[in-house]
Amino acid sequence: MRGPDLVEGPVEIVLDDGTVARSERFVVALCTCRRSRIYPWCDTSHRPRERAVPPSEDRSPT
Repeated sequence: MRGPDLVEGPVEIVLDDGTVARSERFVVALCTCRRSRIYPWCDTSHRPRERAVPPSEDRSPT
């Protein structure tokens, strides 16, 4: 699995549908996996998610 591409800004990107996405930031993380909810910008959706495990009950002998 691959992470985002970091690009020095400001950035202007023309998407497949012809719309233009702009960012005035100094550095922009571009999504390369297409999982981002804010595509073309990366929202770290490429990272594996860990399930929250509830703490186990104390099972020490009495």
